[in-house]
Amino acid sequence: MKRRHFLFQSLHSALAATLLAALPARADDDDDDDDDDDDHDRARRAVEQGRALPLRVVLDQVERQFQGRAVNVELVREHGRLIYEIRLLQADGRVVKLEVDAASGAVLKVKQKSRKD
Repeated sequence: MKRRHFLFQSLHSALAATLLAALPARADDDDDDDDDDDDHDRARRAVEQGRALPLRVVLDQVERQFQGRAVNVELVREHGRLIYEIRLLQADGRVVKLEVDAASGAVLKVKQKSRKD
């Protein structure tokens, strides 16, 4: 059990360390500028303008609701709106894939994979 807790903590720490660099790259696919600093600015503006909730708010909600830890997150644009695509690892080893409306925090889609023994 301690090993599993350590794994969750390690995954969570790694995720937190890379989110700022990884998320904004797809946050606004309408702009052709490839500069990473601009990507960060576009993601920050989306939050400031109310087009997206802060990632931490969304993760707190879904981690609590689905009893798991985020291991992968992307911010994408689908049909004109921003969507957080989140994979959660649950304590029993199952992975839950979620699509969450970035503006409202509403869970739009849930896909659950069973644990592979």
